[in-house]
Amino acid sequence: MKKDVYNTEIIVDVHPLEKRVAVLEDNKLVELFVERKDRQNIVGNIYKGFVKDVLPGMGAAFVEIGLQRTAFLHYSDIVTDFLDIFENERPAKRLNPRDSSQIVNLLKPGQELVVQIHKGPLGSKGARLTGQISIPGKYLVLFPNKNKIAISRKIYSQSERGRIRNILSAIKDPDFGIIVRTEAEGSDEEDFRNEYKALVKTWRLAEKQIKYGKGPLCVFEENSLENYLIRDLFGEHVDRLVVNDKTFYKSIVGYLEDLSPELIPSVELYREDSPIFDAWGIEKKIESVFHSRIYLPSGGNIKIEQTEALVAIDINTGSFTGKTSYEETVKRTNLEAAAEAARQIRLRDLSGVIIIDFIDMINEGNKQEVLDRLKKGLRRDRARNKVYNFTDLGLVEVTRKRMRSTLIANFSDPCPHCNGSGRVISRDAMTMRIHRWLSRAEYFTRNTRLRISVHPDLLSHIRDNEEYFIAFKDQIDFEPDPGMRTDNFRVQKLPGLEDITNRYGG
Repeated sequence: MKKDVYNTEIIVDVHPLEKRVAVLEDNKLVELFVERKDRQNIVGNIYKGFVKDVLPGMGAAFVEIGLQRTAFLHYSDIVTDFLDIFENERPAKRLNPRDSSQIVNLLKPGQELVVQIHKGPLGSKGARLTGQISIPGKYLVLFPNKNKIAISRKIYSQSERGRIRNILSAIKDPDFGIIVRTEAEGSDEEDFRNEYKALVKTWRLAEKQIKYGKGPLCVFEENSLENYLIRDLFGEHVDRLVVNDKTFYKSIVGYLEDLSPELIPSVELYREDSPIFDAWGIEKKIESVFHSRIYLPSGGNIKIEQTEALVAIDINTGSFTGKTSYEETVKRTNLEAAAEAARQIRLRDLSGVIIIDFIDMINEGNKQEVLDRLKKGLRRDRARNKVYNFTDLGLVEVTRKRMRSTLIANFSDPCPHCNGSGRVISRDAMTMRIHRWLSRAEYFTRNTRLRISVHPDLLSHIRDNEEYFIAFKDQIDFEPDPGMRTDNFRVQKLPGLEDITNRYGG
């Protein structure tokens, strides 16, 4: 697979409320990841824990892994591969898989073990655990302490299955097993080698914590930004990684010292006073995500509409009339639209069935050029996607698997004024926006009393999280204003009530 060359930068904004990672290619925002403490998904996390109680009558054990409630491990989910990790001898394998009372021969209270969350907590029930440890990637799933290579049954071609098996047999270590996912079909050796290396790197990090860390301890967070950053985002293709938090910076460098020391020179600590996302103009780029219409350099535009069943992207020439033939005008607009549509698909994490309505073209060569531009834009996408040829109606269908909560969902709530047909910026995101405004204006508003007016619903949320404004508590007064939108705020200087909201915008 041909690799495209971009000037790639990763910008990390660490804040007590959230962590944000922006990926820029040629100074264009192509991906944005947000992690909030109150919205963490723990399914897939790997823990070093200890057995709290064994119940042979239930054929299960309760395991302490550091969550609010003890987790549940059934006899059928126990895998002996990791039971000997803290002992000199491997315990005897289960004699009868159907006799769950034999769990007392495998586990005892106080025993340390390695487990992975299979199902998250629900109501009064704790998390469901498995002893089968795995680390998933885009193309491969890595199984420590295994040796087999299994290939998805949905890859039907025997020649393709043989090709993949030969590649992995050559690059795989004997103490790792691999499952090849359906989306790996057609991938080249470099794709497999890079992902295998990243997955092994992730396991080595977890293994180090298992050996030296004191349980209960989470040794691998499948959905954490730190793991995702090191495993999937940061590599030789990245020109630089810039972080605004010293602790986070040291953590990244510490990981790289053991795994990829050659990448350390590309990591920088941001030391300026201005917010890091402002320095790269990322805040304004994020705000544009909430616009359904995106304008193209030529004057054309694309409009994105999301429904429950699919995503529709419509292309328009807009004010662009061209200087030569109509076909060339349409071709240029469609080429720009193809590149922008690919970027928006990645940025917004659009998924499912995506229908792109390009402007009609007659020339088959032009159609292929537009299709190639769209595929090129999606080539760096970490989510599985497939681009189909033009239909007779001039439509292009793209299918894409969702990787995480969409950017729109992370930053917005359903609009209470339109019965759910639209969305407004969420209260979490607005709280962060106000906090960033205060940080940005701090130097210019010292010794100045400020009044911040917000919608009463937003004010209630701010008061629930008032500890995040403790640095400004002697300077600001929040005021409810029922006439304001929930996705807006106003800042005034006291005593004169001069409006300075826009003076220190992003």
